[in-house]
Amino acid sequence: MKYLSVTIPCYNSAKYMDKAIQSLLPGGEDIEIIIVNDGSSDKTLKIAKQYKKEYPTIIKVVDKENGGHGDAVNSGLAYASGKYFKVVDSDDWVDEEALKKILGKLHELENNGKEVDMFISNYVYEKVGAEHKKVIHYRNVLPQKEIFTWKEVVRFHIGQYILMHSVIYRTELLKLCQLQLPRHTFYVDNIYVYYPLPHVRTMYYLDVDFYRYFIGRDDQSVNEKNMIKRIDQQIFVTKTMIDMYSLKKIQDKRLKNYMINYLAIMMTVSSIILIRCKTSEALEKKKELWQYLKKKDFRIYRKIRRGILGQTMNLPGRSGRKISVLGYQMARRIWGFN
Repeated sequence: MKYLSVTIPCYNSAKYMDKAIQSLLPGGEDIEIIIVNDGSSDKTLKIAKQYKKEYPTIIKVVDKENGGHGDAVNSGLAYASGKYFKVVDSDDWVDEEALKKILGKLHELENNGKEVDMFISNYVYEKVGAEHKKVIHYRNVLPQKEIFTWKEVVRFHIGQYILMHSVIYRTELLKLCQLQLPRHTFYVDNIYVYYPLPHVRTMYYLDVDFYRYFIGRDDQSVNEKNMIKRIDQQIFVTKTMIDMYSLKKIQDKRLKNYMINYLAIMMTVSSIILIRCKTSEALEKKKELWQYLKKKDFRIYRKIRRGILGQTMNLPGRSGRKISVLGYQMARRIWGFN
């Protein structure tokens, strides 16, 4: 039995994919590594096939035409046979000891006849040039050493939300809820984390620094210059998440609050990048995005707009926008993102 399927979406990743793959190999026969070649033009496919040859019972290779990161995740999920499913980007890696502890806990759950819908661990910002690596943990908001539900989850701090880096989903849950990420679109990792949430009933948190999130390449999607270039895709993802659910119909209050706060983060990211574009057209797009949320769900709009993030992103005039940018820059220094 494969306890964990890990998909590695690869597009022209030949220079750095080895580190991601080799960090997962210590999982041995408990793990399957699905390398998805997303139409690369370099030696990505050749490298993937070599690993398949060396580790035929661990490595799967999927070779497909280019469809973007989300489509590569879709392909990996379609081929996954493990009980649980994880995405590791080709320029990131995982910690070996943390991997072994996670697999040990998955073994334990299975041996006790138990399963969870979502398994959570910590991630680390591996930012080039940073003296101290910022660890995002959940020990102050999630119970430990027990299976829990949303009723036991307390309010998350800003910058502490569950991202693709920190989550492992039960494979069958993702397939049953028919997760399909958009093709040729950046920032769909937010949809990957957000869409399954109402289907999640049980969770487990292991306080280990598992995922290593590399930040430092100029061509990364989270590089601010690239986010400005791709702002229309960020807006598309945000609107997709707005349209996804009628949050007022979600019965579990803590789940609903978590999802509202996640949307607030998405609105904030889109707003600050539009402000950073420094054009009148971008400011119109920002105004239209907030109107879009208002039209979709006035109650959710009002709650987000009156919150600290909503207020900070909508301060009037040029001086207000300067304050918004200052807040963004301070947050970036504290948490180490992009």
